[in-house]
Amino acid sequence: MSRPLTVAAAQLGPIARDEPRSAVVKRMLALMQEAHEKDVDLIVFPELALTTFFPRWYFEDQADVDAFFETEMPGLETQALFDKAKELQIGFYLGYAELIKDPAGDRHFNTAILVDKTGEIIGKYRKIHLPGHEENETWRPFQHLERRYFETGDLGFGTYEGFGGTMGMCLCNDRRWPETFRVLGLKGAELVMIGYNTPLHYPPAPEHDHLQDFHNHLSMQAGAYQNGTWVVGVAKAGKEEGCDLIGKSCIIAPTGEIVAVAETLGDELITHVCDLDRCDEIRKNVFDFRRYREPENYTPITEAKEK
Repeated sequence: MSRPLTVAAAQLGPIARDEPRSAVVKRMLALMQEAHEKDVDLIVFPELALTTFFPRWYFEDQADVDAFFETEMPGLETQALFDKAKELQIGFYLGYAELIKDPAGDRHFNTAILVDKTGEIIGKYRKIHLPGHEENETWRPFQHLERRYFETGDLGFGTYEGFGGTMGMCLCNDRRWPETFRVLGLKGAELVMIGYNTPLHYPPAPEHDHLQDFHNHLSMQAGAYQNGTWVVGVAKAGKEEGCDLIGKSCIIAPTGEIVAVAETLGDELITHVCDLDRCDEIRKNVFDFRRYREPENYTPITEAKEK
């Protein structure tokens, strides 16, 4: 048996702070058109794909922060992506900053959605593992204020039926946590999509800078292999507003093997025909959860964290 799904990782190069969404969407539409010419079924864009990575700056005025957020999806600028998906019959994953206007207080999430080939949203995920810090740390060459600008995701790690299989989503730092993949694996995810913005330089531990590409792939390859799932990791890459972001967008097989990888730090499309039935190579053998898991011995994982 075989369930082929042609998937594209649509890496984006740098986005300037003053670059309008319309310009970014135009770049994304070009990648969608290229994907269509390669018979792609599903295209995966990066985390916070519509704007520059704004958590690198400390803003005192909340209005300056909210300008990077979407209050509706699709919105005026992003409707074109949904229209193109329907026209070309291509689904897509999109990461963006989500603002929910609420009389009780606005809510801000780092969000990803999954859109089917008809242009309809069939899944939503809000980032759970928020990295960085909350206050202005002036010693840093750039800030990483995700914990200031976003709240922890409240939707859990969900899976969604579509594209002939079971789809899972997460975002950036989530990929470093094995629990992310394990929960998605237990829920049957056959393909996990991950958008990321990862600086080459990590100020708290600069001695690890040379390992950034290695750790990026290591975490996703382990997650793919240990859970028998395809993984698509997609970067916002290049020198963005003076900050170097890693690339190496990739598609990883359930065996943990990288089957496609980006070669540049700019807008680039890589593709692979992912046979979803290959997940069984792992799930019915080495990692047969039903037969080999011993959850009664894993209880420390789910104990409440210390206050």
